[in-house]
Amino acid sequence: MKNLPAILSCLLLPSLLVPAPLLAQEARIDTAVVAACFDATEPGDIQPDCIGKAATACSKAHEQSETTLAISQCMMAENTAWDDLLNREYKKTRSQMSDQPGLADTLLAAQRAWIAFRDAECTLAYDRYGGGSMRVIAAADCQMRQTARRTFELRDMQGF
Repeated sequence: MKNLPAILSCLLLPSLLVPAPLLAQEARIDTAVVAACFDATEPGDIQPDCIGKAATACSKAHEQSETTLAISQCMMAENTAWDDLLNREYKKTRSQMSDQPGLADTLLAAQRAWIAFRDAECTLAYDRYGGGSMRVIAAADCQMRQTARRTFELRDMQGF
């Protein structure tokens, strides 16, 4: 279980095989909630309470809100929004660091190491639940929160 994205894909893949009426509602989040969370979070705070709010609202609005599939899909939808912000902040940070020889390359190495850490950490969250269905939610929550935290870390590196 080295590759968490592959694990989550395999776990969510069965939803593609379910007839459309049973999945009447696609998981969608309000990306403005994620953007507002990012904008309102003070520098140095990498764990604000607003992480997960878009996923929670998505899950509550979903017709099958109490299912593992609905909850994890909403978390992964929020994770996608955080990942978009992470990529934006990474590019800004890398651009600022390109003025100093080798610093942008060091950031790239750090980012690659962070990805490996995130995947291992979230695989651990998944594995802790053994064969239980909560493992899917634990892994999706881990992905979302780790990605959001790294987004704030990258933002906080800017300007140095």
